[in-house]
Amino acid sequence: MLDLLARDIRDRKVILFVGSGLSKPLGLPSWEELIKHMAEELGFDPDILVGPSADYLQVAEFYKLRKGSIGDLRSWMDRNWSVRDEQLRESKVHKQIVDLEFPLIYTTNYDNNLERSFELHGKDVAKIASVVDIAEAQADRPHVVKFHGDFSDDNSLVITEADYFERLEFESPLDLRLRADVLGRSILFVGYSLKDLNLRLLLYKLKRTWDSTAYAKKRPRSFIFLVRPDAVQEEVLDSRGVSPIVSDALDPEDALPEFFDRLLDMVCRTG
Repeated sequence: MLDLLARDIRDRKVILFVGSGLSKPLGLPSWEELIKHMAEELGFDPDILVGPSADYLQVAEFYKLRKGSIGDLRSWMDRNWSVRDEQLRESKVHKQIVDLEFPLIYTTNYDNNLERSFELHGKDVAKIASVVDIAEAQADRPHVVKFHGDFSDDNSLVITEADYFERLEFESPLDLRLRADVLGRSILFVGYSLKDLNLRLLLYKLKRTWDSTAYAKKRPRSFIFLVRPDAVQEEVLDSRGVSPIVSDALDPEDALPEFFDRLLDMVCRTG
């Protein structure tokens, strides 16, 4: 299976889809920390507003209703999701992504660390966060598609419950771009938890997109990298055309760098 993935990466037929797990080693705030900050800004005790059963999307919706906008929150996130250039240069997984030369990268992360990593390693990159960016992106460089928005545009951020409901309609310009991009290409998902309902819905929607055509059997196989095995979710994923690749690393923090190292080695050998 890895041989097939490595060959497709070499042939530039793989879209990388990146989740928040990529940024955790950089020390960025977690969703829980973000929600606690919202509570404090609104004058609530975070331990009361953000309990074990808290719905983070609803808290974000509550914040926007009380504040009237997410402008202040976006400014705070922009400051706290930024890391020093030197720290980003030393991030092994970011350098590995640059070296693997994916032509298309989708990310649900808000921060700009992924596109900055290309620039810090001397590579041009096109950031796409809106329909205007789609039209203006140069074809001769990797495209980083900010699927849940970018700090440069408050309106692009998918953060409240209403934002997610609209995203789940799967009809925005970025969704249409994704539908076109996946034709003839595989997807490699990294940095995601299978508890993420949005990811699971995305995989379901992509399967339905293919099943609605006469060419469902020709759909390229996609892959998801998992730090730990889960027999139930692996079988469900497989039924949706996504092959799980499970790490055997003892330390979860080593899992993704080791996986990318194996891919880099295999891509070089297949070339």
